[in-house]
Amino acid sequence: MSDLADEHSSTRQRILAATAEVLGRNGTTKLSLSDVAAAARVSRPTLYRYFSDKQVLLDDFAVWERHLYERAIAEATAAVPAAQKLDAALQVIVRYQLSYPGLRMVDVEPDQVIRRVARIIPLMRERLQRLCTGPDSGLSAATAVRLAISQYLVHSDDSADFLAQLRHAARVTQFAPPPRHAVSEADGRCS
Repeated sequence: MSDLADEHSSTRQRILAATAEVLGRNGTTKLSLSDVAAAARVSRPTLYRYFSDKQVLLDDFAVWERHLYERAIAEATAAVPAAQKLDAALQVIVRYQLSYPGLRMVDVEPDQVIRRVARIIPLMRERLQRLCTGPDSGLSAATAVRLAISQYLVHSDDSADFLAQLRHAARVTQFAPPPRHAVSEADGRCS
């Protein structure tokens, strides 16, 4: 990739990561492109070079966010034995929920979040079910997803137990080693 393409990607990633931060504070209704530009440390004209308006930014953000999550799951599960892949994915879910700034949007715009969660549940369930084994793999995946959504909607102080709860819900018996890579909101890559 050329230096210009790297710079384009880096600036775009910073803007999208800043969008998560601003959404977590203000929600979509009060999302200000000026706030996003400031959080990304770019000028408004620079932001408009990448995203022509608020709706384009939000549409691209939704795709970026989904790819960020999918990439983290894929990287976490790539190097572990098949029996540990589900546990590696659950670890990503826990890290994601504990570190991702856009997740607190539920406090700002609960009705928007409920609509979004309704669309996300089937995708998460399908993704986890591919990693589940056993005769009731669908039930295990669905239970883990519902628990993860519950933790997201009503964040509690049991963060240390969250992974244990997910493992129990999904009937994980073989644990993956802790990941070497973590999701980086700043650039949308795993580091």
